Amino acid sequence: MKLIDNSHIYNTQQHILVAVDCVIFGFINNKLKLLLFRRKLEPARGDWSLIGAFIKNDLSTDDAAKQVLLETTGLNNIYLEQLKTYGAVYRDPAERVISVVYYSLTSVTEFELESVEKYDAHWFDLNEIPELIFDHREMVEDAIERLRNKAKHQPIGFNLLPEYFTIPELQSLYECIYQQKLDARNFRKKILSFDILTKTTKKDKSGSKKGAFLYTFDEYKFQKLNAEGGNFEI
Repeated sequence: MKLIDNSHIYNTQQHILVAVDCVIFGFINNKLKLLLFRRKLEPARGDWSLIGAFIKNDLSTDDAAKQVLLETTGLNNIYLEQLKTYGAVYRDPAERVISVVYYSLTSVTEFELESVEKYDAHWFDLNEIPELIFDHREMVEDAIERLRNKAKHQPIGFNLLPEYFTIPELQSLYECIYQQKLDARNFRKKILSFDILTKTTKKDKSGSKKGAFLYTFDEYKFQKLNAEGGNFEI
């Protein structure tokens, strides 16, 4: 069989860079936050930016996003999903750059708070996001919208919580995602009706002497709910 030589098609003079940018959400002290860092390159050096880098030739976009997270924040093995590709011609004033954007969700511990700060990264409340470079604000808004839509039908919110959490903490998370108050009684009744949580004997007594029971998310129970045609919707 004769092979077709298409080398002339690929041999172009165009110079287009491809980058990955990560919109990283964390849930800290009952507030949904965004992780940003000071840009280290010109143009806009020193301005607030999403975590990002150019893709190396030997990495897929998924692997590049994982590497960016690890190298710039120390975060590893966290929820990561591709959001959208941004390719406006003049989005970056220095070069023609296409950005593949991911959003990630992480449960933030005190250790991770210290870890990201050494990379000059900082957490911001969603209502206190500073001015961002280029089209990064658009990326953030798109990621927030995706998070809200997906959280209604899939339990991705549990990626923002520690292994053990209370029902009020879970409600507070969903209130942050949806930016609206939820009735505590109805929320508790609904979330428990899905039977995807396991109640432990442990209690969080930080809010009262009586304390609140701690729960864990049960992935097996959620898969069973799906298999049986159950509908997770909050």
